[in-house]
Amino acid sequence: MTVFSRRNVLGGGGATLFAPAVFAQDKFPSRLMTFVVPFPAGGTTDLLARIFAQKLTEAFGQSVVVENVGGGGGSIGADKVAKAAPDGYTLLLHNVTFSTTTSSLQATGRARHTFDDFTPVSLAANVPLILMCHPSVPAKDLKEFVTFAKETDKPVFYGSTGPGSVIHLSGETLKRDSGIKMDHVPFRGAAPLVQELLSGRIHFGGDQISTSLAHVRGGALRGLATLSPKRTESLPDMPTVREQGFPNMELFGWNGFFAPAKTPPAAIAIIQAEMAKAARDPEVKRRLAEVGAEVMGSTPEELGRVVARAGRARAPAGRGTQAGGAVTAARYWPLRRPAHS
Repeated sequence: MTVFSRRNVLGGGGATLFAPAVFAQDKFPSRLMTFVVPFPAGGTTDLLARIFAQKLTEAFGQSVVVENVGGGGGSIGADKVAKAAPDGYTLLLHNVTFSTTTSSLQATGRARHTFDDFTPVSLAANVPLILMCHPSVPAKDLKEFVTFAKETDKPVFYGSTGPGSVIHLSGETLKRDSGIKMDHVPFRGAAPLVQELLSGRIHFGGDQISTSLAHVRGGALRGLATLSPKRTESLPDMPTVREQGFPNMELFGWNGFFAPAKTPPAAIAIIQAEMAKAARDPEVKRRLAEVGAEVMGSTPEELGRVVARAGRARAPAGRGTQAGGAVTAARYWPLRRPAHS
């Protein structure tokens, strides 16, 4: 599966024709820059955007603002950036859901944009993903949650950040691999999802660990597993999904910046250089570590490879698979036999 074309990764394809209009007379950037976050305010990706916006505002002497455009598992905000002017002044900060949602929509013929509508700029952070339940659920880990879901005679509801999102895929994969039944409840982002988990109106859900770390540590929510290949330092006693016999759910929780395709390479280079500096800033590292995130920073090529790996691992096995009006997400994951089966 091709995710970003080589010319996009290297800096925008035909963008050199556009570059003089941006850089001939004015120093870049010379006006306000916008980071579009495709989720509501209050989530992890929103927090990352605001931290990087502050650092780039200081570096450029120009305001960098964050615009939240939630809905569609992140696809609505992504589409806004895909159709923005390729001048370096509008960027998308997305997370691993970008790979899954875009692939899902493409597979069902409902995508309004493709990966080739974007140019990678830089990784921002690795934020482990966590699966959680309400404390009223009698489960201390993911295996016990599966037992609960099999034995209860009441409906079990799980929430996600939207159709085709990572947690939607996780829930469908868990259903497939364990044989349990759950009803999917999509939300417009992590913040409303966590609120419904806290209220007990849904039983199970998840997101990037930063969104819920304080709730898990304080006991308002119960962490069941992390999706990371290894245990996270912020919750070292919590086992991974692989440790509990669910290897198909394992996932690297990247967050990264993208520009519209054909953005001038010179603009990409200027922005990426300042993001790399921000990633090395001790204060940025401290703030992200407090919420369980690891600041990254990377070249555009490195981000392109990360997204490509995630996309290949979850390339659809076929078209036309539907589940409750959404893509049957389990088809997007590499199938390996669970250890407990």
